[in-house]
Amino acid sequence: MDNNAQAENMINKGGPGSLFLCATPIGNLEDITFRVLKTLKEVDLIAAEDTRNSIKLLNHFDIKTPMTSYHEFNKYDKARVLVEKILAGTNVAVITDAGTPGISDPGEELVKQCRAAGIRVTSLPGPAACITALTMSGQETRRFAFEAFLPSDKNERKEILTELQNETRTMIIYEAPHRLLKTLDELKNALGGDRQLTICKELTKRYENSVEFTLDEACAYYESNEPRGEYVLVIAGKSREQIKQEERQQWEAMTVSEHVQMYMDAGMDKKEAMKAAAKDRGVSKRDIYQELI
Repeated sequence: MDNNAQAENMINKGGPGSLFLCATPIGNLEDITFRVLKTLKEVDLIAAEDTRNSIKLLNHFDIKTPMTSYHEFNKYDKARVLVEKILAGTNVAVITDAGTPGISDPGEELVKQCRAAGIRVTSLPGPAACITALTMSGQETRRFAFEAFLPSDKNERKEILTELQNETRTMIIYEAPHRLLKTLDELKNALGGDRQLTICKELTKRYENSVEFTLDEACAYYESNEPRGEYVLVIAGKSREQIKQEERQQWEAMTVSEHVQMYMDAGMDKKEAMKAAAKDRGVSKRDIYQELI
C-alpha cells in the first residue's frame, strides 16, 4: 500500500474511532497542510482549545465539522467524555489556537487517556513555534531542551532556573510580552549576562523578527523598548569547556596537598589520589608530584 492509499484509509467508519492531533498555523494560514484540511473535513468532531478562535480558521477553509471545547481548564473531565465518544465510533480531531496540540497546548492528557483505552492516536505534523524559532535562530540545533513557558510558581521557577545554569543544550523558552523583561532579567541572573540568545517574535506573521543578543543587551533593549507580540527565546547552552574551567577553579581554594589527602582519606592509595587530583585540576600527574615535593 502506498502512502496516498494509507492516508485515504486513516479515518475508518464503523467500530471505534480515532484521535487526530492536527497542527494548525502559528500565524500564516498558508502553513496548514492538505492532510490537516482533509482530516478536519472528514472527522465527526473537532475538539478546539477556543471555539471562538478556531471558527475563524474553519470558516476560512470552508470546514463545516461540528466543534466542542477542549482546553486547559476542562482537560481531564472533557478527555473522559471524548474517550467515550471515540470508543463509540466518533473520529475526533484536536486543534489548538496555534501550533501542534500537546506542545505547550492542550492535548497531552487526552492522548494519555486515549492510549490507556486502546484508542488509535495519530499526529498530523505541521507548525510548531519552538522548531520554527530554533531553525532560524543561528543557535546550535543538534541538541536542544524545550522549556515552554517557565512555571509561575516561584519555588518551581527558581528550581528550573537553577537546573538550566549548567544546561549544555540550546534552550527554548516561550514568553508573553508583559512578562518578557522579568524573565530576561531572571535568566541573566541565572545564566550570566554574557550568555548568547536569539529572540524571535511574531513567527510567520507580517512583522516576524529575530535578533541576536547577549542577555545583558536584551535586558537593556527591552527596558527602553516595550515588548509587543509573542516571543520565543532561543538560548545558547553552556559550553563544556566553561563547565570544566569552573570545576577546576573550585579546587583552587584547596592546596594540592589537601586535594590529594582528600582522596586518600576516601580510601585511595597515594598514586590513585594524585591521578584523581590531576584530573580535577586539568594538569598532569607529574605536575601534582612536583607540587607535593
